[in-house]
Amino acid sequence: MLGIHLNNLSFFSYHGLYDHERVEGNFFTVNAIIHYHPAGMIDSIEQTVDYVSIYELIKARMLVATPLLETIVIEIAEDILLKYPLAEEVYLSLTKEKPPIANFEGSVGVSYSLKRK
Repeated sequence: MLGIHLNNLSFFSYHGLYDHERVEGNFFTVNAIIHYHPAGMIDSIEQTVDYVSIYELIKARMLVATPLLETIVIEIAEDILLKYPLAEEVYLSLTKEKPPIANFEGSVGVSYSLKRK
């Protein structure tokens, strides 16, 4: 199985449950791995999963303010499997870099894995 990796994609977005998060925004990091079985030697973009188009899909979704990070990763994974027939499995992680937690140092995040049925 071959994996296409998109690492440490940085976005400024307005995701969150609290009003101030939807006004002030936050920094987010997305990592994605898309697995598939190549049919043979890959010598054209049509024989693989185009990471540029995957990035554009993720970027567009990150622009849509959403209360829960879980919703975002599930929707992105479902969209990738729907739009890219070669993709067999998707793994995503989404990190909120500066969560609104008093006296908290670090980040929070979610991850999700989805296989084609």
